[in-house]
Amino acid sequence: MKGASILIVDDEEGLRHGLENLFRREGFAVHSAASYETAVAEAAKVPVDVAIVDVRLRSGKSGIDLLMELKRLEPDVVVIVITGYGSIDTAVTSLKGGAADYFLKPIDNKKILDAVMKNLELRRLKSENRFLRDELVSHCLPHQFITRDPGLRQLLEKVDKVKDNPVTILITGESGTGKEVLARYIHFTSLRREARFISINCAALSESLLLSELFGHERGAFTGAVERKRGKFELADGGTLFLDEIGDMSLEVQAKLLRVIEESSFERLGGVKRISVDARIIAATNKDLTALIREGRFREDLFYRINVVVFHLTPLRERRADIPLLVEHFLAKYSKRYVREQVRLSPETMAALEAHDWPGNVRELENVLNQIVLLGEKSLAANRLAAGSQFLPAGGPPLDLSRVTSLKDALETLGRHYERRIICECLARTGGNKSRTARELSITRKTLAKKMQKHGLS
Repeated sequence: MKGASILIVDDEEGLRHGLENLFRREGFAVHSAASYETAVAEAAKVPVDVAIVDVRLRSGKSGIDLLMELKRLEPDVVVIVITGYGSIDTAVTSLKGGAADYFLKPIDNKKILDAVMKNLELRRLKSENRFLRDELVSHCLPHQFITRDPGLRQLLEKVDKVKDNPVTILITGESGTGKEVLARYIHFTSLRREARFISINCAALSESLLLSELFGHERGAFTGAVERKRGKFELADGGTLFLDEIGDMSLEVQAKLLRVIEESSFERLGGVKRISVDARIIAATNKDLTALIREGRFREDLFYRINVVVFHLTPLRERRADIPLLVEHFLAKYSKRYVREQVRLSPETMAALEAHDWPGNVRELENVLNQIVLLGEKSLAANRLAAGSQFLPAGGPPLDLSRVTSLKDALETLGRHYERRIICECLARTGGNKSRTARELSITRKTLAKKMQKHGLS
């Protein structure tokens, strides 16, 4: 592998020279040493990608000691141990110490070359995977909770005290306040961050589909189940399962969820095998669960299971000091995404942003700033906010939809050419919450998504 650096450590000069020539022909930058001390000095001086280390060295310390030191200097270094005196104990100690492979002398050049190439490629893939994961987390899975509000700062301090425990967490607050962002913060700054964060919106799926998504199904469990499917609980094993809008979950699904929380196990739909999982559950809702309990729409026993630790996110209108901070963050985010020069808002626009009540909270503010950067209209926010919605098209007062019970009724009353305006104003009224908008228009969330795409609103 051209450009890679290899350190060969053996006190047998002939074997050392043979390996030097082998790897030099393959394009490696070759370094060598005959003792522990020389090898450590070499590794401290030049970056080492691979080290081939003999177990028995004539100096006071062994190749196992060198393995440990090389790993301390560079945790990602690939170390291959060689020896002329093989034993099971030596092999086990080497592999436990982080050796990638173990060879007995005399060395087979092809086999050791193949082992080096294979482990370098594996290291490259691991490094690439870490990079892609970090990129995904930073760009697509935001988990920075941006605030200077004293109340929320205290909340984050409490979060930091419990995030490493497997306790079930409930996050409450209005739509758009950042409940999922807080859930991601809990996961990605906790001991579970190397495992998966799995999110599911309980309001967006029918009861049968939600059951299948949560618990998976066996082949033939129902019509269309042509193969086995792993559910969200299985995928979140060792990590976190975020149940958004849990207040919209049906009583049947609630009963099954309660059983999983109590037993840490479940069966796939159509299956009989119990599957054990270790998934930390974070639930979120913008509803009053105690009111739903009184109405018989939410199980009291489930409530006490998920209500172990509760964090309430205040609406943006109650923490206006965060608005300038969030404006700066979102302008930088979307300027980078669209490769645009950083937008500088006029004092008038900033004043309009700070004065607005933000019924859609942080999500609504983010949508406005996204449009400002994308369309390059620095007065967009003031214009749209004055009209009452960032979704409202310029050129027309708000429509009177107070007597409209569905999108179909509205179109019959006003005309089909008003479809975009109707959807815009309903989105504005719900603060951009698509589930609530779909319910208000008496259409499915899937239908709403298609219509938003059709009208350039998605």
